[in-house]
Formats: sequence, C-alpha cells, structure tokens
Amino acid sequence: MLRVYNTLTRRYEVFEPITPGIVRMYVCGPTVYDYSHLGHARTYVAFDIIKRYLMLKGYDVIHVQNITDIDDKIINRAREEGVSWSEIADRFTKDYLESLEKLNIHVHIHPRVSEHIKDIIEFIEKLIEKGYAYVAPSGSVYFDVDKYDDYGRLSGRLKKELWSQEEEFVKEKKNPYDFALWKAAKPGEPWWESPWGKGRPGWHIECSVMSSKYLGEQFDIHGGGQDLIFPHHENERAQSEARFGKKPWVKYWLHTGLFRISGEKMSKSLGNIITLKEAFKRWKPEVIRLWLATIHYRKPVEFSEEALMQAERAYTRLVNTIETLKRLMKELEPDHSLSSNDLNILKELISIRKGFYEAMDDDFNTSRAFSYVYKLTTIVFKELVNRPKRSLVMKAYEMLWEFNRVLGVLDKYFEGKGMESELIESLIELIIKVRQIHRSRKEYQISDWIRAELAKLGIKLMDYKDRTEWILEM
Repeated sequence: MLRVYNTLTRRYEVFEPITPGIVRMYVCGPTVYDYSHLGHARTYVAFDIIKRYLMLKGYDVIHVQNITDIDDKIINRAREEGVSWSEIADRFTKDYLESLEKLNIHVHIHPRVSEHIKDIIEFIEKLIEKGYAYVAPSGSVYFDVDKYDDYGRLSGRLKKELWSQEEEFVKEKKNPYDFALWKAAKPGEPWWESPWGKGRPGWHIECSVMSSKYLGEQFDIHGGGQDLIFPHHENERAQSEARFGKKPWVKYWLHTGLFRISGEKMSKSLGNIITLKEAFKRWKPEVIRLWLATIHYRKPVEFSEEALMQAERAYTRLVNTIETLKRLMKELEPDHSLSSNDLNILKELISIRKGFYEAMDDDFNTSRAFSYVYKLTTIVFKELVNRPKRSLVMKAYEMLWEFNRVLGVLDKYFEGKGMESELIESLIELIIKVRQIHRSRKEYQISDWIRAELAKLGIKLMDYKDRTEWILEM
C-alpha cells in the first residue's frame, strides 16, 4: 500500500487517485531565461522516478510539465542581450528539452504559456465574474485574496501579515497581498489583447490554467520544489479552487527538498549555479540521474564531488551486473534441480524484491530502495558468478530490469545497445585465446602480464584445468 506525504495536510496518507487506475500529475517546469541547472534536475528526476514507480505499480500516468516562456526574467534577459523575448525563450527551451533527453526523462505534455493566452484570459474572466478578481485602473487584474477563505493553509502562513508578496503597481491593489493575474503592458514589453487592454499573464495563473486544461478541474498530484510552496503554489490553489468551486483542487501536494552547495541554496544571486550543460561535461548523465534518483525526494540535496564519485562507482557496478547476467544467461543450460543453497538464494532474491517495493511504498523512499538494488548486485557477484544456475540468474536479471524501470539508468543495456557488449565480449574471448597460446608455450611472463592488465580493467580471469573463465569484478 503506497503512502505519500501530503504538504497540504502535513500527514502521510494512503495514495488513492481520484479516478481508480489513473494518476494525473502536474509538475512545475522552468522559466526559460537561462540554462537548466542541477537544482532543476533534482526536481525533474524526482518526479520522473515517482511517475515511473506509479507506472510500475500498474497506474496509467499522465505527466504534464509546463514551460514558462513569458516572464519578467525573460524580458530582462532579452533587454540585456538586445534580442527578442521569444529568442531567449526558444534558446533556453531547447537547452531544457535536450537536458531532459540526456537525463532519460520523458514528459507526456509540455505546454508553453505563450500558446495558452486565450485559455488564461478565459480563466481570469471567470474569476472576475465570480467576484474573486478585480480590474485595476492600469488594466492589470488582481486576485482578491480576502475573498478566498482558505488562503495560507498549504504554506502554513495563516496570518495576513505573512501574505505580502512582491508585485508591481502595489498602490492600485486593494490589499498588499493580492497578486497579479494579468499585467498591463509596459513600454517595450510583449503584450496580447485582452478585455482589460494590452498585457500579459501573471506568473501564478499560468500553471492553474495549463494544469486544469490537460488534467481537469481536479487532479491527483501537483509537484515542484519546496521553494515554490509560497507564494506560487499557494496562489495556484487559491485561484483554482475559487474558479472551479471544488476542494481539494489537488489531492496530493508533493515537494522536493532544496539543492544546496556548501550548505547554501543554489541560486544565481549567490553565483553558485552549476548548469547541466557544465555538469554533463564532467559526469555521464546516467551518473547524475542515479545520484539524484537515490536521494529521497523530500530531503535536501548537498552537492559534493565525492557524492558524484560514489554515484559513478554505483553506476559502474550496475553496468557490470547487467553485463554479467546477460553473459551468464547465454552460457547456462536450463536447470533440472536446485540445491538447498540455491533455494536459499532464491528466497533472498524474493526478500530483496519485497524490500524494494516496501521502501518505494513508503513515500517513494528511493534511498532505502537502492540499498536493496545494491544487495541484488552483491548476490550476483558473491553467489551467482561462482555457482551459477540459470533460473537464479534469470530471476536476478528480471529483478534488475524491474528496478531499472524506476531508476532509468540502464535502459540502453536492456535494449542490447550498452557498450556494444557482444563486440566487447568477443574481444575479451580473443585476448584469452591469445593468452592460452602463450601458456601452452610456457611463456608465463606474458600470460601473467595479460592477466594483470585485464585485472586493471576490472576483468578477472579464473584458470581451470581445461579452460579459462572470466567475470567483471567490482
């Protein structure tokens, strides 16, 4: 039974989607004014893991992740570079989508704000009609927070003095904590026609409109970073429940922990941003994904070189495990009997699989779940390599395939493309044959050198009376 921590209720709750068998999930995507960075990846990977596990459990998941391509930051960047806002948005949208591809993240629907202006205007019109929004003299439209009686519950800010938000045209607002739904056009800024004059959407309205357009008036999961809880998600919830008259608008609010460097939140203002473009030059995307995937999504992430090195070693171990299992399956004949030791190994494999699911059912605890993945690799190298049985090898292979459906770092190896394994195996076999020739000639110095060089590459040779076997050694 899957249990999740709901930010709104501050409780662990049994996960039961609104429509049985279907999970509708919206995740806040980027504002595309700069290159995507590791902090973004932290959230995108986390919710991809959540989606993959839900799919593994048999749910049909619809994953929507927006692209905010019109915003103050984009306009300011365009002004600095002397180019159009759309050029900035297109450049960094391309970077974002390429980064997702490298991280093996596939979003079902990727709506862009600039393609949904008509929907946004209609949404705002309904809020005005219901009395939840008002038009200011400038032509801007604001949400009247006092008209919504449940404001602050998501963020825990229940006192009005905690509601103030940085917004333009403060003097024309009824209350300092009212927020913009529509911003009147200013000289040199992009604009669209509306019933209130030329202007553009406010930040918060975008997600309410695009999530409800594709997922309905109520949906199951809304995700994003903890730094978005206030004011962004608080405002989304207020305007959406006001618009649709339904509570809860979102059943489960899930939030990822902050990304930190040397104990500080990663941010452009602190100058400690590590872009994915830079990160991919230093580490394989699979290593970055594995590192992020094995940290519980609600925990803060502390960047360190050592953490990436550990992830790299763990990734190498996984690759060696799958390559070893594939080779053993080719070599082994079907089993006609199993020893008591074999049956004990089978029981242990079953226990590992159970532990993995129990960990993931505990609010997607990937940190604990990965410990079971590691136990599986240990059994492969300590038990199956030395006393291989095809049934046990196949079971281990199936389990690793199942676990990878969540981790998403070994896809190419299961598709048969990893490391061009068949060619590599053929080359290793050829080297072993050459070594056998030297041994038969009693040229032991050369044969020992070959063994030592292969060992440096992680290939262990085992000499028997009539043959030489090899394994990938940790």
